[in-house]
Amino acid sequence: MGKLASVLKVVKNVGPKLVPFFKTVAIYFVIFVPQDKPSVFSTILKCLPILSLMLFVLLHGMSLGEEYKYSRRILSGLIFCCIGDALLVWNQYFDIGMFAFIIGHVYYILAFGFKPLNLPLGLVLYLLGLLVVLYLLPDLPGIFLVGVPVYILVITTMLWRAVARVQLFEDLWTWSKLCTCAGSILFALSDLLIGIDRFKFNIEYAQILVMSTYYAAQVGIAVSVVDATAAMNEAKKKLKAN
Repeated sequence: MGKLASVLKVVKNVGPKLVPFFKTVAIYFVIFVPQDKPSVFSTILKCLPILSLMLFVLLHGMSLGEEYKYSRRILSGLIFCCIGDALLVWNQYFDIGMFAFIIGHVYYILAFGFKPLNLPLGLVLYLLGLLVVLYLLPDLPGIFLVGVPVYILVITTMLWRAVARVQLFEDLWTWSKLCTCAGSILFALSDLLIGIDRFKFNIEYAQILVMSTYYAAQVGIAVSVVDATAAMNEAKKKLKAN
């Protein structure tokens, strides 16, 4: 009951700050500019939800202090993902957009850290990532022969670090770690859909599937700043008490 009460309390406090995100996501899907009709307008429309999540992170608090190190890294990840979003609208910049997302994932990895390590989980996920690489490899042209495997390596690492944080069986999980775990899984799913649709075969309603899982992924990752800052402040209080 304690964990449930905590979740309800956080939802009540965090919910209003996420209203801009949900509104911009709704606007994106209501207007819905097809991806084969790129424009400045469609680029802005696509980026607005991520810009709203940046605002959410900033509203939660930001400084150069140690307690906001996690938030700064999540914000940096969102910034580079937003740049990637804009570039991916234009087909000729797809490779550069993919590189921007790689940087974004690196910031997420730095935020999540490597404790607990959970090496068996990492090995399983890297094996799955290798299978995806082998599946896509025969149809990868030019620079993507290197770019896609590197991207899959990085996002698999991000997924590993996000899932490893949950620790369900040790009862060390929190609501935001669960959100981050779900978000990272949805991010990997969204990118898998992009890879299949672009390099293997056309997926029906690909844009809707990709963007819905992508936005859900990013909000799951963004809300983790709430828990991270609270944990840091609690640790500071304990140090002062001792």
